[in-house]
Amino acid sequence: MAARAYWQGQIRLALVSIPVEIYSATKSGAAVSFKQIHEPSGQPIHYDKVVTGVGPVDADEIMKGYEVSKGEYVLLEQDEIDAVKLESKKTLELTQFVDASEIDVLYYEKPYFVVPADDLAEEAFIVLREALKRTKKVGLGQLAMRGREYVVSLKPCGRGMVLETLRYADEVHKAQGYFRDIPDDKPSEELLELAEALIGKRSGDFHPQEFHDRYVDALKDLIERKRKANGKKIIEDKDTGTKTGSNVVDLMAALKKSMEKSGGSAEKAPAKKAPAKRAPAKTAAKTPAKKRA
Repeated sequence: MAARAYWQGQIRLALVSIPVEIYSATKSGAAVSFKQIHEPSGQPIHYDKVVTGVGPVDADEIMKGYEVSKGEYVLLEQDEIDAVKLESKKTLELTQFVDASEIDVLYYEKPYFVVPADDLAEEAFIVLREALKRTKKVGLGQLAMRGREYVVSLKPCGRGMVLETLRYADEVHKAQGYFRDIPDDKPSEELLELAEALIGKRSGDFHPQEFHDRYVDALKDLIERKRKANGKKIIEDKDTGTKTGSNVVDLMAALKKSMEKSGGSAEKAPAKKAPAKRAPAKTAAKTPAKKRA
């Protein structure tokens, strides 16, 4: 395998140890980064480390400090910090198994591919993978990597498995503080059915390659046009035809229009059956008028 393993060790389940290798499952996107440039000279801007009232300082005079109160710092040497780093243990012990739905999506941080380290580890690796599939469980444990200890989850993924680092509880905000003021109202059944029909019209398989960072694409295009224009300013024509009006939205009309744009029709959306009309009440037959003489 061309990539370099991020971690090598073993997964332990009771008395069973499985040698594995872990590889990063993600990579940085093609983001566009800028540098600050001194326009008259065309040279990049550099930054000096300075102290207020002192000026520039040497790197060997700089220490790491933790602010314990306003303007008061505890200074630490690098070797003091290194001394408390956790030794990278070579064992991930699975101590608990939970349903995947029990782990809130907010806790997931970064994914890694897990593969057997050698041919001898394949049998035990496959047994653990298939057992997790059958039980629909996720394995949990703690793993020390590069001086820090992580809570991690382990789940099947195709022929292999995926290990994901999880955030600790104190790293996640409580949702209640943000959702408290949202009313717990029940929507109109007709509106709900229209929304469900619209979702059904736009449902399909997930193809991540179909999504692109349009901002990055636009920036690259701008940079190329700027280069060809020899640095001349390029003004983009903005569509200013933004509709302004009342903040009150006719939700029913908007949903029906969305259905039409999605290739459906609002009439096709499932709607509640109208109550059967009552038969008109019988009226007494009119007495025929006497014929005129």
